[in-house]
Amino acid sequence: MDITGRKLFVKALKEEGVDTIFAYPGGMITDIVDELYKTEGIRVVLGRHEQALVHEAEGYAKATGKTAVVLVTSGPGATNTITGIADAYYDSVPVVIFTGQVPLHLIGNDAFQEVDIVGMTRSITKYGVTVRDRKDLGKLIKMGFQIASTGKPGPVLIDIPKDIQTKPGNPDYPSNVDIRGYHPNETVHIGQLKKAYRLLKSAKRPLILAGGGIHTAKAEGKLQEFAEKMNIPVVTTIMGKGCMPVDSPMYVGNCGMHGRYAANKAVGECDVLFSIGTRFNDRITGDLNEFAPKAKIVHVDIASASISRNVVVDVPVTADASIALERLVEYAEPMETSAWRDKISGWEKEHPLTMPKSKAGICPQLICEGINQVFADANIVTDVGQHQMWATQFIDLHKGQKMITSGGLGTMGFGFPAALGAKIGCPEKPVVCVTGDGGFQMNMQEMATAMTEQIPVVICLFNNTYLGMVRQMQNLFYGKRYEITNLSAEDGNYYPDFMKWADSYNIKAIRVEKEEDIIAALEEARSNTNGPTLVEFIVSPEELVLPMVKSGTALGDMILKRN
Repeated sequence: MDITGRKLFVKALKEEGVDTIFAYPGGMITDIVDELYKTEGIRVVLGRHEQALVHEAEGYAKATGKTAVVLVTSGPGATNTITGIADAYYDSVPVVIFTGQVPLHLIGNDAFQEVDIVGMTRSITKYGVTVRDRKDLGKLIKMGFQIASTGKPGPVLIDIPKDIQTKPGNPDYPSNVDIRGYHPNETVHIGQLKKAYRLLKSAKRPLILAGGGIHTAKAEGKLQEFAEKMNIPVVTTIMGKGCMPVDSPMYVGNCGMHGRYAANKAVGECDVLFSIGTRFNDRITGDLNEFAPKAKIVHVDIASASISRNVVVDVPVTADASIALERLVEYAEPMETSAWRDKISGWEKEHPLTMPKSKAGICPQLICEGINQVFADANIVTDVGQHQMWATQFIDLHKGQKMITSGGLGTMGFGFPAALGAKIGCPEKPVVCVTGDGGFQMNMQEMATAMTEQIPVVICLFNNTYLGMVRQMQNLFYGKRYEITNLSAEDGNYYPDFMKWADSYNIKAIRVEKEEDIIAALEEARSNTNGPTLVEFIVSPEELVLPMVKSGTALGDMILKRN
């Protein structure tokens, strides 16, 4: 018996094991929404903005490892997702976005709320398609989930016209599809991997650079086993943070623009750099001509197009990080690296990662250390800005913890909705959102979602009354001309008063102005499991994220102290 497209849509989600949809209604998806109303077993989370929906889905996907689902209407509903889609694309997050569309006969006629969302997002999706025939609906949905979750994961957009949703057709949903031209690599070239291993074994100063691909491949344990078996120190990118637990003797820290002094020095002095799961973006490399100048470079990545695109490497290995590391663990034999590791330890002692006590406001390092103490088992979600960098510098991640952040696109407004998604995906895990007063205000409307869904996340808001990261650049490189970065009014008043704002949502809120109150505030926030808690920390706008490498300069040219 034939069924409508909307019934097949819901059937497909159930077959794919979808338990949560992040959705916002509108005219072109009312039929699907009505079908979901009749369906049990799928939680529909009503966000308050479509951009936030995608970030919530990203947080869910990163926390669970599952493909997340977003449902929005046509026109502005679809265009509002574009920033989130781009964020998911650059950070390889598996999300399937379903958009409603005007009926087929109206497409191309400038109908009300008609946009070519597939065309608009072509460069930031792995695959995008408008369903133009009811008989193709099941196959295209299956393709969407398959493409989003395999190979290098990423967002897929499926645009469903309204008449496709109501038209009857075949009730079957395929168990698999053969996608012509799409053959993600699921093997590793053993010859290349052995060549890479031999080069590593020949090194006197070997170094592993681990990126976010380790998390995507769920290869954290294998990386740790390989590094510790070989006695090779490990530095991470921002997206790779957490792939080595902080207490591992091989872990050095993050490298890059705001990396540790010792980590950046190690990149500059190593003789073999074994990189895995990173695309060598400019925040990690600095001046490409000066990146790892003394090293032979191995690059292991699932996407062959990423290899030698930014940094020309000596041994390319196209492979899933987990598969490659599984084989490397089999080969692994201890190396004598004590002198090299002692040298790295010496650099750490020479310039340890620390911040001076604040003359005004709370020292951000102490806030992060408080989070370490009270939330040693939590997933940490950050927004984008200075607070993000402080979190990556000073928050320690142990086995089982994740740091979820926006890396490739650097999207302000990501943190709070992503934290909600992470908590929905893993409700048993405490979730701390580290955000700034600027980024938080970009999606603070999602507090309504948090309250209606009763999502107990803890928001640690670093309030320095400025757009801090841009202000830092103005401080260091633009003669302290703080144009359009001061969020206060001309009379010095700051809007909003976050305590009053929190009261309007009926949430617990705590303002912390003294360092001795940090732990008590965090403990109080942790004890509130009935809903979200906002902890506002008053931070001086004069605080800087250091070390810092000016964009386009060599990693070795670090600014270590404020002027």
